[in-house]
Amino acid sequence: MVDASRRDVFKLLVVGAAAAPLSLRAATARTATAVVCGPDHVAAPAWRTGIEGQRRADLGNGTYLNPIVAGDHPDPTILKDGNDYYMTFTPFQACPGLVIWHSTDLLNWTPLTAALNKPLGNVFAVDLCKHQGKYFIYIPAAVDGGDWSIHVIRAEHIEGPWSDPIDMKIAGCIDPGHVVGEDGRRYLFVNGIRMIRLTDDGLATDGTLEHAYTPWQYPQDWVVEDFAPEGPKLLRHGGWFYLISAVGGTAGPPTSHMVIAARSRSVHGPWENYPHNPLVRTKSVDEPWWSRGHASLVEGPGGDWWMVYHGYENGFRTLGRQTLLEPMEWTADGWFQVTGGDLSRPLPKSRGGASSPAGLALSDDFSSNKFGVQWSLHDPRSSGMQRVRHEAGGLHLASTGTSPVDSTPLFCIPGDRSYVAEVALDLVGNAEGGLLLYYSPKAFVGIGFSPRELKTFEYADELPWMRSPMPTSSVRIRLTNDRNVITFHHSHDDGKTWVLHGLRMEVSGLHHNVFGGFLGLRIGIYSANEGSLVVRDFTYRALDPS
Repeated sequence: MVDASRRDVFKLLVVGAAAAPLSLRAATARTATAVVCGPDHVAAPAWRTGIEGQRRADLGNGTYLNPIVAGDHPDPTILKDGNDYYMTFTPFQACPGLVIWHSTDLLNWTPLTAALNKPLGNVFAVDLCKHQGKYFIYIPAAVDGGDWSIHVIRAEHIEGPWSDPIDMKIAGCIDPGHVVGEDGRRYLFVNGIRMIRLTDDGLATDGTLEHAYTPWQYPQDWVVEDFAPEGPKLLRHGGWFYLISAVGGTAGPPTSHMVIAARSRSVHGPWENYPHNPLVRTKSVDEPWWSRGHASLVEGPGGDWWMVYHGYENGFRTLGRQTLLEPMEWTADGWFQVTGGDLSRPLPKSRGGASSPAGLALSDDFSSNKFGVQWSLHDPRSSGMQRVRHEAGGLHLASTGTSPVDSTPLFCIPGDRSYVAEVALDLVGNAEGGLLLYYSPKAFVGIGFSPRELKTFEYADELPWMRSPMPTSSVRIRLTNDRNVITFHHSHDDGKTWVLHGLRMEVSGLHHNVFGGFLGLRIGIYSANEGSLVVRDFTYRALDPS
């Protein structure tokens, strides 16, 4: 499996922290926020529904309710380009990956294209930017399970085509943030917080990695995962460079992740910490959004200003880290403050900007090819991309491996608390295939069919005692996720009659704090053994989000 272990990730964070000398501030420097016990989940706010009943942030009355991009869309990097906004997210092992989303109002987003169409291994938080009319994405990747290094791709147009990745040989680094200094030179900041100068074309380094900033240190008695200075994003505004970064750890306790800021007249420092750090932090497990962090600042279409970051939804870590939008305002002293509170209530939307379409219909009759925009493979090798072939009315998925564990499933990302997904599968040859809720090879549930029998998978293990003889060439499978309680049905007469599967499964524990990997729980389709699977008539319908 192309993956960096959780231990390796923590090594990166430790190295980054070591690169930024620390002086622990006394706990009395700031009153600690107590972590209090709360409910398993909070009552659902009143979202507006959109495509397929999916929850929609824009409430249609001049206000919005987070998330702005629901489901597993972590580490948002956002670009304002004239009247348009573009955003992409960490794909991890997904390929195609780095789906670029578009908006004109910061609130309603639709996907355009995938910028990364060849496997690059495990990809962490990227940076999307534009310089002298060209688009760049700086990509930290662990290729084939090796060491981390920063890569770069570029394009003349945001829709592509995007170049193949170039390894910039910036070893042992993640979370790049691009900035043009007061000297007109280009720089990347990385976890640590460290910086390195680039060549004018932005495709190679022109210097060595050096310490840039010693991050603000929270009191020792705050309940956090790890110091882990990461996610540097920079903005030049009003004669200052503003450095936004994250500390506290991206997962772990709900009160871990936080947003901090510093400013300087030069990218070379010295950096002055924001006097009221942190800007954003979950203070209680009763709040609707946990582990809020990895932020960027962006100007809205009406000249107002916003902060974009990610967070886990209380009670639904299984959805992964979702993209959140919070209003901010500049203050007379040249600093800024956020004004959205804990994001539990609707907030006024951005002023101005043309209304954008919103969302992506997950239902797919395969009349068009949505591989890359909706569908991706989990952790394919280079040759694995050849497994997928689109034809009108069906997606052909060649078989590999022996089970969901080693078959690199096809998947899409849901963004709702509850939903129903259904698909028709045709088995070709000696193929075995099925429908999953898939986190990783270590964590999934689902049912599958071979030409001879039905198989059941719970928490990444097949349950041999539930095998049932069931000759199958074509089958429809329905998955119902009701607030993390999973029910399967299957039909062998094209949906005329349905059979309830005999095992219901509870999946609230299938998330990063248990299994590592920083992922979300995705709808997966696997094709194993020999032959192929024809995937037809996939439908998705969100259920009441309350």
